[in-house]
Amino acid sequence: MNTKITDTIYYAGVDDKTIDLFESQYVVPNGVSYNSYVIMDEKITVMDTVDKRATDEWFSNIEKILDGKTPEYLVISHLEPDHAANIGLFAKKYPDTKLVGNAKTFAMLPQFFGDDFASRQVIVKEGDELCLGQHTLTFVMAPMVHWPEVMVAYDSKDKVLFSADGFGKFGALDTDEDWDCEARRYYFNIVGKYGAQVQALLKKAATLDIGIICPLHGPILTENLGHYIGKYDTWSKYEPENKGITVAYASIHGNTADAAKKFAEILKEQGEEKVSVFDLSRDDMAEAIEDAFRYDGIVFACATYDGGLFPCMEDYLSHLKSKTYRSRTAAIIENGSWGPMAAKHIRAALDEMKDITVIDKTVTIKSVMNESNITEMEEMAKELRKALGR
Repeated sequence: MNTKITDTIYYAGVDDKTIDLFESQYVVPNGVSYNSYVIMDEKITVMDTVDKRATDEWFSNIEKILDGKTPEYLVISHLEPDHAANIGLFAKKYPDTKLVGNAKTFAMLPQFFGDDFASRQVIVKEGDELCLGQHTLTFVMAPMVHWPEVMVAYDSKDKVLFSADGFGKFGALDTDEDWDCEARRYYFNIVGKYGAQVQALLKKAATLDIGIICPLHGPILTENLGHYIGKYDTWSKYEPENKGITVAYASIHGNTADAAKKFAEILKEQGEEKVSVFDLSRDDMAEAIEDAFRYDGIVFACATYDGGLFPCMEDYLSHLKSKTYRSRTAAIIENGSWGPMAAKHIRAALDEMKDITVIDKTVTIKSVMNESNITEMEEMAKELRKALGR
């Protein structure tokens, strides 16, 4: 991409298209970007470093932008290694550069680098300003979005919000894809647990005149900012984004899969426009989580396994709970050849989540779906859609 964001703010980040799993768990078919920025002013300021996978290219980008000059500050918005891995090397290369962070930043810094750089610390707190010359950065603390030391910075000159992991997405910058889809998958899987903290940050951001958002992953946002902010408002309130139903199944030999797919067909026949189906054994877990949050309805279809749940369903429910899944309407299909127990365990898991309504009707399959089960699923689909106000 063009390295110039404004007349004096430059992009110094790197695309990584060789990575297979982000954070060793999220599939990223189009890679990911590690974003870093440089503000060229009387006091040159670098905004964050990048992952160790991109060290050499990042330093090359920095050197080209600096053109022989020395930065005054390195602002550390977030200490996660995909953004902070090169702090030690940067500090060594530019020994006169000061490090800007909050008290929690510097408390954690030695855990990564064995040094808190005490003589070079510039400690900031909520509302503190740092004058760079024409630019002034105002710091806003964003604890648990999604680490405790996270902070964002607002540049009043160019109306730029350096938003840390907020408003980020998967995908390298040269990827032509819909922002909403990969930003949603990114949000719910990485930040999703901390909706209350995101709401607190959005309230602070609402007081700022923001013209550009510069996140630590994904594209720089310069137009229609209300759309992106609106998405974050909806997501962080755990409100359904769209009407629709996610059917997530855990099948051992394919019989529960057949039932789940049949139920999805029945939902469509009854008028449900958006139905997404996931094989939890094979499909991307992060996408299954994304759609669970996106839509207002969900169906869990699971085989009984060792008297409990088939492991991938247990994993799915655990992920949903950890991301604060709430305020949805659910239905259950269980399967068991001699002692069906899946529904009992699914209900127990959902009872630990907030405001989950499980409809009374449950379909129990004994080994293989039969005509009677299909009739029951037709009835359950009607009950589910009625509960959803369809």
